[in-house]
Amino acid sequence: MNQSEFEARNLSESQRIVLSEKIYFAFDSFELSPEARAVLDRKAQLIRTKPNLKVLIEGHCDERGTQEYNLALGERRAKAAEKYLVMLGVPTMQIETVSYGEERPAVIGHNENAWAQNRRDEFQAVW
Repeated sequence: MNQSEFEARNLSESQRIVLSEKIYFAFDSFELSPEARAVLDRKAQLIRTKPNLKVLIEGHCDERGTQEYNLALGERRAKAAEKYLVMLGVPTMQIETVSYGEERPAVIGHNENAWAQNRRDEFQAVW
């Protein structure tokens, strides 16, 4: 969604920033860190105020592991965020999940810095 589409949906700049925040995971984990929970707390607060907003949670992995394993891990990461948002009162009908596994890296590289940035959930507005 581009800038004008966000504005048309009456999302303020600060709300757009909250919606676009990513969460990150440790290697081979789908456990939510305290930092990830803080990001999700802000997202839940926003989503609950926008009943027409649906959020797509995209689970991503680094390049290590098989394609099948990474698709499953990306799904567990997306579902972990979904479960936490629902626990905070976000209706399940406002959330969708998808796993991209290792297919859409945020950073190209074969080192820990790149891998750490690729182990993430991203959040997209779906109206």
